[in-house]
Amino acid sequence: MLKQVHDPAETVSDVVFRQIREDIISGTLPPGTKIKLEQAKERYSIGISSLREILSRLTTENLVVAEGQRGFEVSPASRRELLELADLRIVLETHAIGLAFAAGNLEWEGRIVAAHHRLAAAERKLLAGDVSRTVDWVRYDWEFHQAIVSACNSATLMATLSSVFDRFLRYHMLAESFRGKPVVDDHKLLFELSIQRDVAGATDVVRRHVQSGVEHVLKSGRIL
Repeated sequence: MLKQVHDPAETVSDVVFRQIREDIISGTLPPGTKIKLEQAKERYSIGISSLREILSRLTTENLVVAEGQRGFEVSPASRRELLELADLRIVLETHAIGLAFAAGNLEWEGRIVAAHHRLAAAERKLLAGDVSRTVDWVRYDWEFHQAIVSACNSATLMATLSSVFDRFLRYHMLAESFRGKPVVDDHKLLFELSIQRDVAGATDVVRRHVQSGVEHVLKSGRIL
């Protein structure tokens, strides 16, 4: 996810992989951008061979497209992919909710409380017009959704959901606007339903939350 804490065990390639991935998701590298290896080598301070390996890794998440001998470019954004990611996120997140609500303990509840507290604080700032908190909100939004499903006891499910969440987030970053009070209300309700372990209620909120996100992105006019 965006803005992950640096792990001392990371290699230089791991760090650069994360940096390029974040630049794509945040829109710093917009859809369709040609990634010129010599320029990227200077920007990210890494060798050409390692850079090629990193970009090849990013093709597996469909964040980068390999163009044969012509190099690489940032994957285009499309209405079709947005809808596919939304459907996949709903399937994965609602499944994880069912598993987590059945297995969650007091520590799990504590993670949800702490994550929602941070998210709500950032959202209050955004609603007050402080757009500088957008980066905080992006990180806290994932941390909140992650906390809710963190007791699902499936590393594979969590990793897959994280990747889909980020790719879905890229579309919201391209829309360049915060959804406002409706998204705040969704998070508050999802928080309450999670503490109550109401699987049906929480999954309904997630479905509506994701579908509303799709509508918001499409209304921005930035995705064809």
